[in-house]
Formats: sequence, structure tokens, C-alpha cells
Amino acid sequence: MTRPPLPSGAAGAVHFSLLGPLTARRDGRELQLGPRKQRLVLATLLARPNCPVPVQVLTDAVWPDDPPRTARKNLQVYVSAARALLGPPGDGRTERVVHGCGGYLLRVAEDELDTLRFGSLARAGRAAAERGDLTGAARLLRGALDLWEGPPLNDLRDSAGVAEEADRLEARCLTVYEDWAEAELELGRATVAVDGLRDLVERHPLRERLRAAWMNSLHQSGRQAEALAVYDDYRQLMARELGLEPSPVMAALYRSMLDRGRKPRPPAVARETSSPVALPAGTGAFTGRREELRGLLDVLGGGEARVVVVSGPGGAGKSALAVRAAHLLADPFPDGRVHVRARREDGTARGRAEILTELGRLYGVAESREETPAAAGGPAALADAWQEWQARHRALVVLDDVPDEAAVRGLLPRSGGCSVLVTARGQLPGLASVHRIALPALADGEALELLGKLIGAGRLRTDPGAALRIVRACGGLPLAVEVSGMRLAVLRHLPLAEYAARLDDPSAALDELVAGDVSVRRRIASGWQDLADGDRWALGRLAGLAEDGCFTLDRATVALGCGERAAIRAVESLIDAGAVTSPAGEVTAHAALYEVPRLLSLFAREQEADDPAGAPAAALIPR
Repeated sequence: MTRPPLPSGAAGAVHFSLLGPLTARRDGRELQLGPRKQRLVLATLLARPNCPVPVQVLTDAVWPDDPPRTARKNLQVYVSAARALLGPPGDGRTERVVHGCGGYLLRVAEDELDTLRFGSLARAGRAAAERGDLTGAARLLRGALDLWEGPPLNDLRDSAGVAEEADRLEARCLTVYEDWAEAELELGRATVAVDGLRDLVERHPLRERLRAAWMNSLHQSGRQAEALAVYDDYRQLMARELGLEPSPVMAALYRSMLDRGRKPRPPAVARETSSPVALPAGTGAFTGRREELRGLLDVLGGGEARVVVVSGPGGAGKSALAVRAAHLLADPFPDGRVHVRARREDGTARGRAEILTELGRLYGVAESREETPAAAGGPAALADAWQEWQARHRALVVLDDVPDEAAVRGLLPRSGGCSVLVTARGQLPGLASVHRIALPALADGEALELLGKLIGAGRLRTDPGAALRIVRACGGLPLAVEVSGMRLAVLRHLPLAEYAARLDDPSAALDELVAGDVSVRRRIASGWQDLADGDRWALGRLAGLAEDGCFTLDRATVALGCGERAAIRAVESLIDAGAVTSPAGEVTAHAALYEVPRLLSLFAREQEADDPAGAPAAALIPR
């Protein structure tokens, strides 16, 4: 890969590179970075730019087995030499490397370090993709990839600590490559991606997303036989190496290619005016949900249902699953696929008229009529136009985070080949003739896989027992597992066992599940506000019944202070709202055991503690 020049910055500034061998250049001249141990120290500091790196982490990188008694003094020598070699940072501050908080921090600006520039371009590319600007997304993502020269830090991988950082960087590069390739495929430009995908699949043969993109690029180029052979090779490799079959997603892609024959997908340039694709970029950390994803692909791809409702509590991964399915359902919906949020940023519900206006803009419904919707009667006329459009097209609409049934009535197709994929916290029981998928908690294996993607498989293996405690303390909630992974990825000095102990503490767990502006408590609080007063009151009482959140109907009757019939109605109302489930999976009015998910139970107990008196049961329990 050809490296473009980094921004020049100030004269004499140093430009560091980790996406390949470790290098530093000043005014185009490569600097000699000293002996191997000094370069290991520099690489470890650069892998965590502008963040304190504990002395112990640096020691482990340089002397993984048996550090000498003089290790701390030797580190001081290496750091002093780096200061003299590199000079002051480009922002004019006096020290490039500073000591404090038990470690060292290397100051570096974005235009001085290729990994920072890479991350900035990748974020901008994904944001462009989420806006539907695939051309801009492909350009920005390609700019990030042009900084990638090969395996990161490939000259220092004999150090286990540096190798772990290098693996993390390479995984980021591969994810961005997958994002770029998928954007190019959506634009119908398979030929620019096909050769690079082949090379990467040869180096990473078990990375499924890369292989799927390679299959699609071959098929879009009219090379169906080769695309099918890629799948067959993968199937044999999975069986030989892991004793597994390809995922349902890959199998569905293979079947769709068999069904389509040699006909390549038409280029997106010809589709852009009539076939919009406005979907958020898929997340590279998407894990598990194989059965649910296969169900979505079978139901929507086979035309078995026009409306599917995916329900589950906040943070269950409903949006990620819906977006993943929508990305994979290009062929059944030639008239486009779009994602529309049913709530505003503050969590309040958008009106149907507002959603209809956005749908009309995305699909050009207003432009297809002689009069504008306002002139023809306002929202009612736009609703009629939307139904007429759906009757004549095959498109997919993802209505995300729907608050209640009323928010989507009038938006769902009455006839024709369009489909709507609805995500909601509650089960929306008032919608008839819909296919329903309720998302349970992640199984332990899936949750551990997700955590491993975020903190690295090597770190996960250092204490698998503690990792299991972490995901179980998260209740298998994908958002909580992701937040735990994001925190641990930053707090790399924190032992997994210590973090597991924090999450095991009921009084501290929700305080720990915060990473930057992502808060599990805030997401749960949003769902809590959606509940009716009676449901909140009942949930607060039921959450306190058992440490594990489980309860029987008899115990619910006592806790709610009501008769059995009223207790059944209260529990059923919470089931409809997605706040109560059954550990066995299937829930009926007479299930022997019910469960409040752990984190919701902790939140409900907090609310109960704030208002222990509450309101009288007779006034709140559904009649």
C-alpha cells in the first residue's frame, strides 16, 4: 500500500508511524530510534498516544519474563534518550514525554501520528456512510487505508505486549477495509476492491466479513463461479479447522448467489435516483444473534411477511441486528433500503407526520405526485401517497426505536412488496399480522466473543473466569458488555478480576458501566420513563423479590399486595413492555418463573429506594 504524505505541520516536526514498521521522520529524513529495547518503549507509548502508560506495562513490554532489578532505571534512560532524539512536540509544549501518575505520557498531535490520522479519517468515513454519502465514505475510508503499510509494528512483534497492541491496530485496519469494500460494492465499483480482498482473505482466511465482501465483489464483477468457490473453500476450512459450518449469514449469501445466477448486481450509480440506500454503517463488533439474523433474512428475504417487530430492552442490540439484516437484504429490495429513527435525540417520540415527511424525502414520494403534499391536503395526503408508493415498489424501511403502536400506524404497508422492520423496547401487542422476534440476553459464549473483540482475545485468555463473571454481571446485555469492553480497552492496566468484582457489587455496577458519553444507566432510565406509572411501581416491587431478579407468581401476588388475577395482569403488562421475561425463553401468563434482567432490576431497586412509599397498589395495578 502506498503511503500518502501526512500533513506537514511545523518545520522540524516529527511524524511517527505504527501502521507498518515503527518509524519516525523529521523533514522527510528517517530518524534512528536506537536499540531494540528503546524502540519497544517508544512503540508502547505511541500505541497509547497522549495517555499515561504505567511503568509496569512498559516493563512487561521490554522484559516479559524476568525484568532486572534495574528495570525502572533502565526505562528512565530509554525515555531520556527518546526525549533528546524526538525534541519538543509539534504543539509547542516543552516536553514530548512527561512523567506522572505512575507512568509516562508521550504527547503527539493528530498530524504527527499515522494511527491518530487513521482513526480520524475512519470516523469521518463512517459518519458519511450513516448520512447516506457512500461516495464520500469510500473516499475517506480509502484515505485511512492508504496510511496502512502492512502488519503494524511488524519489526517488534516478538514482544508479547507490543504484539497485542499490534494485533489491535491490525484488527482496526481490517474493519476499516471491510467498511471501505462494502461502500465500494454499494456504489457498484467491485473491480476496485476485488484484488485487495483476495490478498487479505489469504492472510486472514477465517475473517468472515472479508470473505463475504470478496464473494460479493466477484459476483458483482460477473465471476459467479469464483464467488461460489470462495464459499466452498470457506466451508471446508471451517469444518477442517473448527468443526463448524459457515454462519447463517454466509449461507444465505451463498443461496442468494445461486438463485441470481450469473447476473451481476447493477451499479449503484444507476440506482441512486430511484433506489436510495440510507443505512447506518454496520458495527465491526456485531456478534452473536445468529438465529435471530437468520430468521430475519429468511422472513424478509423470502417475502413471508411485510412487517417484522424486533423487541427487547434498551441496549439489547435491536438496532444493530436490524441494520445488519438491512445491509444483507439488497437484492430482495431493489427500490431501496432506508433507516429512520422514531425518536429524537432527547428520546421524545417523533410524530407520524414528521416520519412520513422524512420517508417522502428519502424515496421521492412527494416528487412523484403532481402536487406537493401540503398543497394536496398536508399529512393525510402524504400518508395516502406513501401507501400508493409502497403498493408499487419493493423497498425496506427500518423504523428504529418505535415508542408504541400509534407511532407506526399508517406507515406500515397494506399491499405490495415493501417491508418494514420495526425495533421497539416493548412487544407492540396492538399490531396485528406481524412477525415477532424477541431478543433474549446473549449466551455466555456470544457475550465473551463480543468482549474479546473489544479488549483482544489475548487479554481475554489471561483470566477467562473473570471474563465470564464480567459478562454475567452485565446480564448478557450487549450494550453493557460493549461498555465494559470499551472501558477495559482504555484501562489496560486494570485486571479483569478487579473489574468483575466492581460489577458484582450491586451498589456500584451501574456506576461502572459508563464509557465516555455512553451510559447503561441512561439507556435504562430512558426505557423506565416509557413505562406507565403502574408498571414502574410494580417493577420496583418485583425487582426486590430476589437477588437474582427471579420470582414466582405467588411471590408477585404478595409483593404487589393484590389478588392472583391482578398480579397476572401486572406481570403480563411488564412482559408486553419488555421489562419481564422468563429464564426458559417462552413466557405465558402461567409460567412458573419470571425474571427481571439484572441491570434493570438494579435500576428499579434504586428507584424504589428513592420512593419507598410509592402509590397504593389499587391505584396502579392494571385492572
